[in-house]
Amino acid sequence: VQLQAFGGGLVEAGNSLRLSCTTSGRFFRTYAVGWFRQAPGKERDFVAAISWSGGTTFYADSVQGRFTISRDNAKNTVYLQMNSLKPEDTAVYYCAADGGTPSQSAQKYDHWGQGTLVTVSS
Repeated sequence: VQLQAFGGGLVEAGNSLRLSCTTSGRFFRTYAVGWFRQAPGKERDFVAAISWSGGTTFYADSVQGRFTISRDNAKNTVYLQMNSLKPEDTAVYYCAADGGTPSQSAQKYDHWGQGTLVTVSS
């Protein structure tokens, strides 16, 4: 499963962006997907995750209430809607997929995208 994450860019604080994670693999719709982010000089942190059906979602405390993860299995795409962006949200955002249940642990995910840069200016 090769993932592609896109939709990053430069935005002012308070604005929104929507990231997308997609693949050509036909089994993607059976995979749990997580979003992670890595700021310069910092470790990769969990952001949000969603089960294969979309019925289960959970978020890091730092983005709860501002970010929404969703998926459209007909389009083999998982989205991360990011609202009320803050400068501390600046990072490279990665999507990852796993055939099991969604997890906050990066080690659990076998397949990773290349990352998309989100920069939030103050």
